Amino acid sequence: MDSEAPKRVARDATTMPWFRGLARLGYVSSGIVHALIGVIALIVALGGDAATDQTGALRAIAALPLGFTLLWIIAAGFFALAAWKIGEGILVRGDSVLKKWGGRVGQWGQAVVFAAFGTVAAAIALGARLSSEQAAEKASRGVLDIPGGTFLLIAVGIGVGATGISFLSMGVRRSYRGQVSVPEGALGRLVDILGIVGFVAKGAALAAMAVLLVIAAVRDEAATAGGLDGALAALLGLTLGPVLVASIGIGFIAYGVFCLFRARYARLSPDPARHASRRTSSLENRHTGRVPARTLGE
Repeated sequence: MDSEAPKRVARDATTMPWFRGLARLGYVSSGIVHALIGVIALIVALGGDAATDQTGALRAIAALPLGFTLLWIIAAGFFALAAWKIGEGILVRGDSVLKKWGGRVGQWGQAVVFAAFGTVAAAIALGARLSSEQAAEKASRGVLDIPGGTFLLIAVGIGVGATGISFLSMGVRRSYRGQVSVPEGALGRLVDILGIVGFVAKGAALAAMAVLLVIAAVRDEAATAGGLDGALAALLGLTLGPVLVASIGIGFIAYGVFCLFRARYARLSPDPARHASRRTSSLENRHTGRVPARTLGE
């Protein structure tokens, strides 16, 4: 991974305008799905009945006129963003090996998530009837059935909880600004509000999912484990549950709109102009015999 060839391929790929455009399309896909999840969560909070997860949102899209075409576009965006995250992982820089590989694992973890979303969108476009909730329960049952499965499922729950805390922290501290060039003025304030509300809501939902996974592991009850739909259903049963679910729904809508802004303002690196300048400099160095400067990812 530290050889020059993969970095050169990733660097060249991430400067291609069409690839950068598809990566931004991936944020649009994410925005649409999250906003629809938020709308469905509001419907459920008001007494309606629907699946408040990714598959529920994608099935809602499939029911629209030209919905299957839109699903293929959404899937393409997710796959492109997954590929982009793989490239960003290859190009991660760090002061130490641990820091560098920690960054790579983070980027590649996001790639797996986006690829999974793309796969689900494509499957539904092909007519598959999927349920994230049933898949989560089946996977949990499989984990619990293996030796040490209880501890493994607890570890998964802790991992999901850590991700939720990360989202909460990014919302409160506004650290998402490191990934987005927030514009000035009223528009920038709107993007900040959407980011804060959206990241906090998604963090809370992930935290609820983590609690369900840990409870399922401790009780050895795979049916207790679940995805986002199960987490919101559990919250709905609490005192002021509808208010909590509605709040998370509003937060997911905010996060969805934030992703649409992110599609426009996301900081996609490396910058093509900077890359072209470095490439020209590298060619000049070959003729003059000078040692080239360090480049992104080295």
